[in-house]
Amino acid sequence: MSDHSHTLAESIDHDETIALLQDLVRIRSPYFEEAEIVEFVYDWLDDEGLEPEYQPVSEPEITGYEGNNVLARLEGADPDAPTLLLNAHVDTVQLVEEWDEDPLSGRLEDGKCYGQGACDMKGGLAAVLVAFRALADAELRGDVVLAAVVDEEGPYGLGANQLLRDGIADECDAAIVTEPGPILAQSAIENPALLLGARGRFLYDITVRGHAAHGSQPESGQNAVVDAGALAGALAEMDVGSHPQLGEGSVCPLSIEGGGETLSVPERCRLLVDRHVVIGEDADSVLTDAERVVADLDLGSTVEVGFREAPATDVRYGPYVTDEDHPLVRSLRAAAESVTGQPPAIGYFSSVGDFNYFGHRAGLPTVIIGPDGENIHGAGEFVYTDEVVDVARTLVDAATEFAE
Repeated sequence: MSDHSHTLAESIDHDETIALLQDLVRIRSPYFEEAEIVEFVYDWLDDEGLEPEYQPVSEPEITGYEGNNVLARLEGADPDAPTLLLNAHVDTVQLVEEWDEDPLSGRLEDGKCYGQGACDMKGGLAAVLVAFRALADAELRGDVVLAAVVDEEGPYGLGANQLLRDGIADECDAAIVTEPGPILAQSAIENPALLLGARGRFLYDITVRGHAAHGSQPESGQNAVVDAGALAGALAEMDVGSHPQLGEGSVCPLSIEGGGETLSVPERCRLLVDRHVVIGEDADSVLTDAERVVADLDLGSTVEVGFREAPATDVRYGPYVTDEDHPLVRSLRAAAESVTGQPPAIGYFSSVGDFNYFGHRAGLPTVIIGPDGENIHGAGEFVYTDEVVDVARTLVDAATEFAE
């Protein structure tokens, strides 16, 4: 770790960083409603002389979504040196109703900042922004690209998908995503931590077709709801893959929709089932697994197994693992220990996010490192403020070393 990079990391001011975090938390930004926070991020970078650009994000067929990512680039001195992507999403889940205070308060108490999205992931967004600003004063050989993206919490990760569509990821050699890691890790770990991979996800969209009949004579029909329930139970118990780092796959039925007619045997039912997968499981094997379960049940209804509609066939969350010996991981290990005084734990993410697009679809060595908290996606969500600053300083040290 060079003295210069350590000096830059130490230049990150704690109070200023947390004030920025509060500003971000106080902006309402559920997915598909990010225009205000996108403009804030753009203006913040612009005011700092960091030359941001809007990147249009469009998905007209399914969601009708139109929005913008915010991109900025620091150019290094050597075009052959590696380019590092720093990624954070600006959106949150929809505001939940159970809050007993303003869900956008940004209230500080006992080293925590409260608000919807404070942990997932406005803490990570604040860390990326102040780190990127500090890196502007570094003597980098390689480039550093900042991508503040929309719609990570939405159904398709349209912001990150646009980075791939427009070739931005092709220009990069590795990626850091500042999602909160430990709270969603496969094993119990605490920060400092590096998460070096994630499971993937498919969403089964299954149609069950029976035969209608009068509800007083159910034996005369074929009840699609009953068969869908039996299928949901069987899928929940199906064999899934396992992986040394990513752990076990999982299956979770999410919804059954069908019936509703007064005194009629339901003739049609739709079943949605989540399937988290590990390396070695792909679209073909996952589809075959479900079809095998259907065949073994020998239901009276007709069953069609498919996947949720997507903007394109490659818009899927695939599993990935980043090598512990990759130069980016080594840089982050050293930086995290330098900043916190502790060697970072190594873990793996249990669910999916933009990092799957970078680690799987784009094939980039991808590491998740972010400030932790609790109650993500729920009332009482908070992020640990000291960890926001630690992550920012770690990013500066690691990016400086990696891009040298």
